[in-house]
Amino acid sequence: MSTPAIASLKTRLMRIPLRRPWGADVREMHVVETVVRDTAGGAGWGFSWTPTIGAHAVEQLLARDIADHARGLPADPRIWQGVWEHLHEAGSGGITTIALAGLDLALWDLAARREDRSVTDLIGRAHDRLPAYGSGVNLHYSTDELAAQVRRWIDAGFDAVKIKVGNPDLARDVARVEAVREILGADRTLMIDANQRWDLERATTAMGALSRFDAAWIEEPLRADDIAGHAELRRRIDVPIALGENRHTIYQFRDAIDAGAVDIIQPNVVRVGGITPFLAIAELARERGVRIAPHLLPELSSQLAFCLPDETWVEDVEDAGLFDLGALAAPTGLDIRDGVATGGPARGLGIRFA
Repeated sequence: MSTPAIASLKTRLMRIPLRRPWGADVREMHVVETVVRDTAGGAGWGFSWTPTIGAHAVEQLLARDIADHARGLPADPRIWQGVWEHLHEAGSGGITTIALAGLDLALWDLAARREDRSVTDLIGRAHDRLPAYGSGVNLHYSTDELAAQVRRWIDAGFDAVKIKVGNPDLARDVARVEAVREILGADRTLMIDANQRWDLERATTAMGALSRFDAAWIEEPLRADDIAGHAELRRRIDVPIALGENRHTIYQFRDAIDAGAVDIIQPNVVRVGGITPFLAIAELARERGVRIAPHLLPELSSQLAFCLPDETWVEDVEDAGLFDLGALAAPTGLDIRDGVATGGPARGLGIRFA
């Protein structure tokens, strides 16, 4: 039986206040809800996401260029490549892939709903449970506030945490990481994330001072576009480099891996354009022998992490889950407890906005 065609794509821009601001000027994040309806009466729900910049542009790209082009195409995620090629004139990634995720997620949700299954089971579940780590946007926290956050994670059962580094004063970074390592003890895992704040020489100096704290990785030490710089930094330091939340295409991930710039890739499901390209990037990582750790959005990224052949981490940012923020009509079924992620929706993606 032929796949029904896309009849319509509708959007809704939402502003979601954050319970714990990610900085003085980051007090909300933005979601563009997408609803695809097909010619057989089926419907699928998805979304695009951008914390601070570009939400209106994303919605306009979806509501105009993507909706106009997609109408009449098969309501099937396999149309992704053709739609991406159509959008390429506006850029291969960034706004275009963030917007395209809204269509792709809705099509995967629709495909799974047709079969009365979850997206995880439709793709192929490999895990029922995965380790999770506590994460926070906490560079602006005082050392006491950071210590209290880390203790909350430990009390909640997390055996791994990630904190921000990249203060203008390296001594402050050292003091904060030292305090966190002391709280964690030697047996718990610590990741550190510079969020692109260093250049090559400052990163070299900083990691010389921070390496003694046994970090599992340093995330985005340089601008994400600086692949040559990351490759050189990787030659200089012993701490593994994690990179990818701000890479947008499989070609960008391939180039970073092949240049020797990265040890752990971290695709964000929305920023790469949805589930379809995420799965291709995951296969690339498997072929190249590089570890993968999906970035953020645990209610979405956990569903794909459960499908990956090798065990990986689920990132759980404190008080930033879509349901925790009151953005969803109902829980997705994902349960992160005692540092372990389990569960998920019974049908589709299970992500319906209030």
